[in-house]
Amino acid sequence: MNTTEEQRSHGAYFSRVDFGYSLKRTRTRWFSLLLPVRIAVVSVLLLVLAVIAVGVAITFGDYPLNLLQVWQAITGAGEEFHQTIVREWRLPVALAAVVFGLLLGVGGAIFQSLTRNPLGSPDIIGFDAGSYTAVVITMLVVGTSNYWTIASASIIGGLVTAFLVYVLAYRRGMHGFRLIIVGIGVSAMLGSINAYLITRADIDDAMSVGFWGAGSLNRVSWSSMTPSLIIAAVILLAAAILAPALRRLELGDDAAVTLGTRVGRARLGLMVIGVATGALVTAAAGPIGFIALAAPQLARRITSSPGVNLLAAGAMGAALLSLAHLLSLVIAQFYRAIPVGLITVCIGGLYLIFLLIRETRAHYGTPR
Repeated sequence: MNTTEEQRSHGAYFSRVDFGYSLKRTRTRWFSLLLPVRIAVVSVLLLVLAVIAVGVAITFGDYPLNLLQVWQAITGAGEEFHQTIVREWRLPVALAAVVFGLLLGVGGAIFQSLTRNPLGSPDIIGFDAGSYTAVVITMLVVGTSNYWTIASASIIGGLVTAFLVYVLAYRRGMHGFRLIIVGIGVSAMLGSINAYLITRADIDDAMSVGFWGAGSLNRVSWSSMTPSLIIAAVILLAAAILAPALRRLELGDDAAVTLGTRVGRARLGLMVIGVATGALVTAAAGPIGFIALAAPQLARRITSSPGVNLLAAGAMGAALLSLAHLLSLVIAQFYRAIPVGLITVCIGGLYLIFLLIRETRAHYGTPR
């Protein structure tokens, strides 16, 4: 059997693998696509919810607007002052809530799938902490707040931390639970480094970094959002290309190799993509925790799928961050402005406690 026949055989076998959800085949002259029906429907509904949430969020602010005025401003039919408020000030923030939530959901799904553990998200493993530390060093030690410098430092910091955690956790193979435990320890060490740098910095710089570290979308503008959109498009495209390999890896390395997947390259590429999702968000808006942790598992339960799915997890992440952004604006109307990162941490912390209790019982065989 030649190489082409082997690839066709692997493709035919892969198309018959039951992943636990119904698939609809879409075939054209140029490509063939297997579309999970329930996952696609749920994802569309979640994205619609995210759009509605950010649409309502645009109406809030020091100069309140109604939904009709927002729509007229977006379409260019409203007053010039309203167009300036919506298009220049509030629209990039609303867009950031959807796109960054999408990125965080995809990144969380990748690592939870690779580690086969619901605790395996970049913010828990410590990769986001590495990005944050690199940005803190760039801002306080190097003394620059240039977007491209911060974005580069954030991605490099996340990748270096990922490599360090991987090396420390590797013992005759990689076990997901060990990777998470080592990641939590590395994250704690990086947190102490951040605290030391902030306490030794000038008071104005320390306050600036501290506010940035809370994770806020309000600082996002078109100058930072435009390059973020370009990079996000590249990251999501790469994730879509490697999504079939990720599903094969869920079957085990032996099965993935049998289906024609180069396990080492696929896992490395997925790890880079997963780190890049959180690093990009950290560079533009600061660390926003627990979206990557909660989105894949919530999406899995809603779609009733046996494993995490990148599309559903991304849509759930967009919905969660958009709703958290809306909640922060509602709270600001009655109390004071609260960064969206603090809201996600408060709500996500409760979810983390639930996961820790459940995973501890499952790990030690305690009845639930």
